[in-house]
Parts: sequence; structure tokens; C-alpha cells
Amino acid sequence: MLKQDKPKSFLAWVGGKSQLTDRIIPLLPPHHCYCEVFAGAAWMLFRKEESKVEIINDINSDLVTLYRVVKNHLEEFVRTLKWLLVAREEFDRFMMQEPSTLTDIQRSVRFFYIMKTGYGARLKSPSFGIAASAPSRFNLLRIEEELSAAHLRLSRVYIENKPFQTVIDRFDKPDTVFYVDPPYWGCENYYGNGVFIRDDFTILRDRLAGIKGKFVMSINDVPEIRELFKDFVIREVPTKYSMARNGVKQVTELLIFNYEPPKV
Repeated sequence: MLKQDKPKSFLAWVGGKSQLTDRIIPLLPPHHCYCEVFAGAAWMLFRKEESKVEIINDINSDLVTLYRVVKNHLEEFVRTLKWLLVAREEFDRFMMQEPSTLTDIQRSVRFFYIMKTGYGARLKSPSFGIAASAPSRFNLLRIEEELSAAHLRLSRVYIENKPFQTVIDRFDKPDTVFYVDPPYWGCENYYGNGVFIRDDFTILRDRLAGIKGKFVMSINDVPEIRELFKDFVIREVPTKYSMARNGVKQVTELLIFNYEPPKV
């Protein structure tokens, strides 16, 4: 069941699923364990009702560290953020820092600031985002409120930083449901070179074909994906892609299942 107050992720993220959560959540089957294999901004987790066991995973160490800090060190994280300005010089200073030399809190402040103030929330080659048409996403007046809500939602969530194959194998049970949101076909390098490559789609398909649990995958609608996953249940859903330079584009996305989803 969907919550009525429409909670949201505290992150901007390339490929975030804010537009699709209302369509996907009613299609989730009964389950004990809910696992997001490619969490990103975890829009599904923040929008859905709490499951008995919840796991979010992402291969991006900066992202996983941020989730862990918001969960366990919120007060110090917010205290540091409160004194930052939305400024190109601040952005450039953070870009020059080497994440491996920072504490977890410093690393998370750096990553969060870059994601909030960078153009298009790009992970690869981020640049400072500024426009005369819209305010910054980095809202100092709302940070504590937004992060406090995220802190509460993450309080009992397991946070993993593993390859997708490892996570699927480790948590596959008959009463597990996986939400799978891999990089779009043709956009694999948006999350960094070598993080997810074209051949990984075949590996992912073969892994999902053998699981005991259930999964729903969201992916862009291209002939190659339709061919790769033709043995599964495929549904089309309309959605919108929003890119700053190209405006809003109406598109069709695919939802792929290893079960017959309910009619809603």
C-alpha cells in the first residue's frame, strides 16, 4: 500500500525512479525481505511501506557511505552542511579533495554537496549547476527536515556495497522480492567507467532466471532488452525523462517480472 504523504528520497540521482514508484509499488508481491540491487537514490524504499527485512545495495562506495552516515551520524552531518554556501568555489574545493583521505562524515558531506549542487546530478565528470530559471536543490532551510526523515526511514535498513551478483545470490529466498534498477541500456558509463558494462545485462538476466524469489526490474524500452528478457513477463509503462537541456520527454519504460503481476 502506498503512503499518503508521498515521502521522497533526499538525493538527486541519474535515473532516479520518482516518476515510476506509484506504478511499481502496487505490483510488488507479498514478501518477507525486500532488496534493492541497484539502490541509487532508493526512491522505491522511501516511498513504499516498510517490509519486515529491507536491504539496499549499491556498488558506489561514496553513496553507501552517505547512507550509512545519514543513518548513524546525522547530527554531525547536518551540523557541517549548515555552514556551506552554494558557490562554485565551494564546489571546486570539494572536487579537488580525494575521498579516500577523508573521514566518513567528511566524505559524505563532499558527495552530498556535489550531488545537490552539480549539474544533472552527474556522477561522471560533475560540474557546478547554476541557472537563472531555477533555484539550487541545496536548500539550507530544509536540509535538517529532509535528512531527519531519511534517518528514520533507514533506521532498520541493511546497507550493502557489493556487486549485484553477490547481493542476488546472498539474499535470494522464496519470500524475497528484488527490485532491480540497473543502468539503462546505452547509458552504462553514466555511473563511471567499468562500473556496469554491456555484458552485465546477460549476466544479470541469467542470475535472475535462476532465483527462488521474485523480482521486478525497470529498464528503458529498447529492442535489445526486449530480446534478452523475452522469457519473462514484460509490461510497458509511460513515464517522463527530465533532462535540463532537453526539457521533459514522454517515453515508454519496461517493467520485467518473473511472476504475473496483479492488474491495477
